[in-house]
Amino acid sequence: MEPAHRALLRKLRLELSEQLLVSDTIVPFLYQEDILTEAQAEDIESQPSNKKKCLKLLDVLPSRGPRAFHAFLRSLGDFSWVRDRLLLELQAGPGPGPGPGPAPGPGPGSTDVATEPLRPSADVCRLPDSVLQKVPSDRELSRLASRLGSEWEAVLMDLGLSVEALFRCRSDHSLSTQAAALAGLIQWRRSEGRRATVERLLQSLQAAAACPSVLEDALM
Repeated sequence: MEPAHRALLRKLRLELSEQLLVSDTIVPFLYQEDILTEAQAEDIESQPSNKKKCLKLLDVLPSRGPRAFHAFLRSLGDFSWVRDRLLLELQAGPGPGPGPGPAPGPGPGSTDVATEPLRPSADVCRLPDSVLQKVPSDRELSRLASRLGSEWEAVLMDLGLSVEALFRCRSDHSLSTQAAALAGLIQWRRSEGRRATVERLLQSLQAAAACPSVLEDALM
């Protein structure tokens, strides 16, 4: 494994251990690709918690040759937001030194997209305050879910859904991205109550680099 790949896995070690569920697909895929030996896979699976399983995997990967990192990226099909984060970090390269930087690794129910909620900017938000402060209806959430693309997972993570909840949404609605996104949005609204406002949705769309106009269209 290249030094930059080892350094990245070390940098994001705790964050990855809190966001990945390694038993279902990641470890079996790496074993199938001959990155992990049978003994290593069994050792990882014998750990008492998912976090410790992931940490053990991250201990083993750097010693598994030049194919290990790219195979690890391919194993993250169910965790596309994690794969995207790793790729973005690689593209950014080492920073110039201490600075604001990304937030410390989040635990379940949080996200690394931003350190605090973003305020909707005036140049992209054309919704009146009366709309921004209301709680969206089932119909409006359904319309929004139908308009979200691949960024739906990042939006839900920014809204505070845990990685386990997001995984359940995807598993329960594996044939429909819209249904998975809607299930997550309804779960968010139920957990947040009056705080589940249109403004909060807009903040998460901006944080996930989604076009705010999809929300405006859903509210029309």
